[in-house]
Amino acid sequence: MTQEEEDVVIATLSDYLDGTLPAAKKTEVEARLGTDEDYQRILGEIKEMRKPDEISAVLKARVAPAEDFNDKVENEIHTRSAGRFFARKTFGDRVPFSALLVIAVLGLAVIGYILWSSQTGSLKMDKRGGETKGSAEIVPKP
Repeated sequence: MTQEEEDVVIATLSDYLDGTLPAAKKTEVEARLGTDEDYQRILGEIKEMRKPDEISAVLKARVAPAEDFNDKVENEIHTRSAGRFFARKTFGDRVPFSALLVIAVLGLAVIGYILWSSQTGSLKMDKRGGETKGSAEIVPKP
């Protein structure tokens, strides 16, 4: 039996134990359980993993997870995967987007003010006809 076939059997038997299989599929699985040793072996493994004491303990614990539950899970996955998943947070993840946007707008406003108020790279238009300051002195009009 290939790994893909075994995965399908595991999913089917898991649904069988949960009682979520349609009636036709359920009778087919029950028939295969009577004859197929692979089905019986996999069903035994699934039942072994599903011990009633452990499941009932999980069901009894209906407490909301701690506030740092997500961070603990991310750190555990990061540790076990050697950094392949949930890599350390970048600057954009640590600082809210709105704060970055405000800083960018303020920076652009400061740059615009500096260009507007400078004499050499002025953005102001001369009142004499749309020419910038000093352009009439550089290129005389005929």
